[in-house]
Amino acid sequence: MEQVPNYADLRQTSFCAYCAGKTETRDHVPSKVFLDEPYPDNLPVVPACQCCNESFSLDEQYVACLIECVINGSVKPDDVKREKIRRILERKPTLVSKFREALQETAEGKSFRVETERVRNVILKLAMGHALFELNEPQFGKPSIVNCVPLLSMAREVLEDFETPPQSSVWPEVGSRASQRLVVDEPGASLWIVAQPGRYRYLTSVGHGVLVRIVISEYLACEVAWRQDWRRGEFES
Repeated sequence: MEQVPNYADLRQTSFCAYCAGKTETRDHVPSKVFLDEPYPDNLPVVPACQCCNESFSLDEQYVACLIECVINGSVKPDDVKREKIRRILERKPTLVSKFREALQETAEGKSFRVETERVRNVILKLAMGHALFELNEPQFGKPSIVNCVPLLSMAREVLEDFETPPQSSVWPEVGSRASQRLVVDEPGASLWIVAQPGRYRYLTSVGHGVLVRIVISEYLACEVAWRQDWRRGEFES
């Protein structure tokens, strides 16, 4: 994917993107478990401490596998189309058992009981990484919104609002990647950044606060915002 260098205040990248601790490692945002091989070139990376870099791995694996099981309507590895996720499920029988217990079949169809806190942890972590990488604005405060729903469950007007980048008279920090994209991109170009087609895309915005939207596997729509005065729309449940 196309990248631009960061010319903003580099002091903002001198600590872990998730806890403000030491910068012992670098973390991919998005995490590779949400992408297929071969991976795109120039994936975004943010500084991270060793603890944070490792602590999210199991939750990210859970979320990535859950999404594919839901999409395929099955917890059987052979029924999962994504090769990476199929391999994970083949190696993790306990994870398959967890999903099997979470699967509910009724006359209305199949559904899964979701470990919402694990999903929330992953979505928030991804949003914090995007906020730092694109906007050069680390976010350590409590977000006002952390939300995710299937794209297909959205009403059309809500989906249109979600897909449309918010209008704002406030520009991102001078020198940040987001500010450079606004200058370089063609007028009317989408602010959605595609990490890998069909797998992962995101956008960032500033205005009354910091907003990050993410779409995983063209299935799960996620929104994270900081500051209580951010406009709350129908997307929030």
